[in-house]
Amino acid sequence: MVLTDTHTHLYYETDPVKLKELMLRCFQVNVSRLFLPNVDVSSIPLVLGLAASEPNNCFAMMGLHPCSVKEDFEEQLAIIIEASKKNKIYAIGEIGIDLYWDKETLPFQEIAFREQIALAKQLDLPIVIHCRDAFDEVYNILVSEKDKKLKGIFHCFTGTSIQAQQIIDLGLYLGIGGVVTYKNAGLDKVLSSIALEHIVLETDSPYLAPMPFRGKTNESSFIVYIAEKISSIKQVSIEEVAAITTENSRKIFNV
Repeated sequence: MVLTDTHTHLYYETDPVKLKELMLRCFQVNVSRLFLPNVDVSSIPLVLGLAASEPNNCFAMMGLHPCSVKEDFEEQLAIIIEASKKNKIYAIGEIGIDLYWDKETLPFQEIAFREQIALAKQLDLPIVIHCRDAFDEVYNILVSEKDKKLKGIFHCFTGTSIQAQQIIDLGLYLGIGGVVTYKNAGLDKVLSSIALEHIVLETDSPYLAPMPFRGKTNESSFIVYIAEKISSIKQVSIEEVAAITTENSRKIFNV
């Protein structure tokens, strides 16, 4: 069995001993594929460093997180674009729109989102989308950018059945994380009618730890609890969940 964490900020742990322990705990529960989203210029060396030190298990992305989009975003984007072209990466992400923390930067966020979608198409890479309190804004841009080259993951999906189908109809996958294990989230009901072929697993560690660790620091090894919850929802074995979602990740990232 191979489990894939399609979205983890594992590189935030800079203590080499603790990082090694995090990786070991992953391997102990068959989590052997980890995809690392970038957030800003300062995280570039962290993402690339971990990918270089664990080349068979950790895979880098490059992107400017919407919460990192400020008035100087074009300067940051220029550095990220250069890093994207000089290094082996597997996606442009995480990118998108976040209106939870800052609504004032929406015009900048929209420009940055479109420019990074264009970069992904130029490099023939998938995008990994961050969306918080901004579904309509993100969806409208995705619809306008839809073509044969648009591909990727709608990270941390927590929306409705209608929204799930809208994303699937665009040819994108739903990234499902710890929220699916929360009692009153309602995501279990949404997923009950969605085929496993449309989803991938993620932790978003160190955030959004699944039950029974909710409120604590998340880590990629906890993806097993997400897989177990989905196996319960879909009434299939955890091995089948792992096999299908890992195969989906291979199709997306081409690795």
